[in-house]
This record gives sequence, C-alpha cells and structure tokens, in this order.
Amino acid sequence: MPASVPEIGSASSLDAEAFARTVAQPCAPLVLRGLARDWPAVAAARESRQALFTYLLRFDSGRTAQAFVGAPAIGGRYDYGDGAGGFNFDRETLTLPAALARITAAADRPDLPSLYLGSLPAELHFPGFAEENTTLLLRPGVQPRIWLGNASRVACHYDTYDNLAVVVAGRRRFTLYPPDAIGDLYVGPIDHTMAGQPTSLAAGSGPDDPRYPRFEAARERALVVELEPGDALYVPKLWWHQVEATEPVNLLVNYWWDGFNAGPDAPYTTMLLAMIAIAERPAAERAAWRAFFDHYVFRPDGHPLAHLPEERHGILGPLRANYGRIRATIMQILRGG
Repeated sequence: MPASVPEIGSASSLDAEAFARTVAQPCAPLVLRGLARDWPAVAAARESRQALFTYLLRFDSGRTAQAFVGAPAIGGRYDYGDGAGGFNFDRETLTLPAALARITAAADRPDLPSLYLGSLPAELHFPGFAEENTTLLLRPGVQPRIWLGNASRVACHYDTYDNLAVVVAGRRRFTLYPPDAIGDLYVGPIDHTMAGQPTSLAAGSGPDDPRYPRFEAARERALVVELEPGDALYVPKLWWHQVEATEPVNLLVNYWWDGFNAGPDAPYTTMLLAMIAIAERPAAERAAWRAFFDHYVFRPDGHPLAHLPEERHGILGPLRANYGRIRATIMQILRGG
C-alpha cells in the first residue's frame, strides 16, 4: 500500500524564512492542511461553480490561452498517444469566457470533450488575483499560476523548481515518487514532452505490467495524498508527481521558485552540459569523473578543502564571494578562450 505524505496542521506560525528552513531545506514533501482556507477564491468555490467562475472573470485580462482538449474516450488522462504530435489530446487557443463555458458543458456532459488550462501566470491572465489570495510562506516576487479544468490526470513528471500547490476548487490526488526512483519510472523523451517536462511511461500502469518490470520497485515507494479546497502540498524540486483532479470542475494555484539558487545558472543546464561532456566516455573514465563530482560538487565528506585554512580555499571559498569568478571562468572556457 502507498504511504501517506507527512502533514502539518497549521502553517500560520511560519514566515518565508522559517518555511525555507524547516520545510524546503529537508527536500521532502509536506501537506499544509487549510493553508488557504480563508482565500476569497476558496470561499467562492465553496459557494458554487458559478460563483467561482464569476469571481475569476473579475480578473480576466482578455488574453487567450492554450487549452488541452481530450476526447471522452481518454477519461481526462492527458498523455502520450497515437494522435498528431504523438499525444492523445488536441490543443486549442481560447479566451477565458470560452474556456469556462466549455468546462461547464463538459462537467455536466461526460460525453463531451474535457478541457484543461494549465500553468497560466496569474499576473498576466488574472491581474489582481494574487493580491486577494496570498500566502506569507514565500518571498516577495514569487507569482502564482492557475490550473483550471474538468476531471483530469496529468502524467507523472518532475519540476526543476520547488512547488507549492494549493487546491481552490474540487479535489486533487497527488502520487509522488522520490528523485532516485527515476530509473524505475521508464521516463519518456526529454525533448518531446506535453508541457515542458519528461513524463513517466510506467506510472499509472497496472500491476506487473510486462513492459515496465522495474516499476514494481517504484510502486512500493509511492506517497499518496488527497487534498481538499484550502489544502496545500509542498513538492520539492525533482520529486516525481502524478496529479489527478477528481471533480467535474477543479482549480489549483501553484507557485514555482528556486529556494536556494545562488545566481541565474540552473542545475538542469549543468546536467545537459555534463551529458555532452561525459555521458558517452568509457565507463572507467565516467567512474573517475563521478569521483570528482562527488568530491567537489556533492561533497558527501564535507568541504573538499576542509584540511586547509579558509584563507587558502580560493574559488572554493564561500560561493557568494566567488560565484562571479567561477561563472566568468566557465564562460571563458565555453567561448574557447
């Protein structure tokens, strides 16, 4: 049986600094029950579907957005398929009123195509929404995104940012797998994706599927949580998560941020560069580079120059003082200097 995600009953005592230290730094999922129970958007959703849509239309900027449109046969399970582009859904560009009308129709008629609007930046599509529905857990400048649609299942994927997901309407079921389960998840292409991130081909498959024998090990490590309106879930970066919206109409607000970045350079970029520099070298050489990466980057035994006085650490001294020097050296090397 899947295990449950640890919970915290109230986050009212946490500010952004305490949240980063006690929740984000351990890099483990955590449920925050009732975090957004006082949001006006949650209150509108509790009243009725129409009240929620009326509330959202107050903030409509008039922009169009791309929607996933799924035939009734897929049951809201947006994934790879045999259709155009290799997916089992179509994409349409719609205004918010048109999208809400289609969502309403599909909610009452399961024989109609379902609709899913994902990752809409609130500041662009719903200006003013963030100011009325706030959280004190994140530093200023972290902006929310809106996810709105009918019942759906978004394929298991990861994000390269920390993620705080807040349920506003309907219910959400998250199934999570730790980052080191990647080899058991049978991940699809990294450059042919539904919405930017590669997805697991195995997650959601039936028991003992012969196509994915290694997935049984990951299945036993799954964490599952169900969220109701006002509840939130912290999903650390690189944790795999499948997201199911289980009601006819669902709305989720999420925040993405990198809680521990030292500058503009992202770990994912480093991984891609390492792929072309190391991935197809001889096995013995890869093992040698792994030892160097462990020593200088992952540091399981502590700082690589702990045996020297700090004044002799050079560019391996505090990153805040040496970030610019290291980055300049990298850029010079990449330019062939």
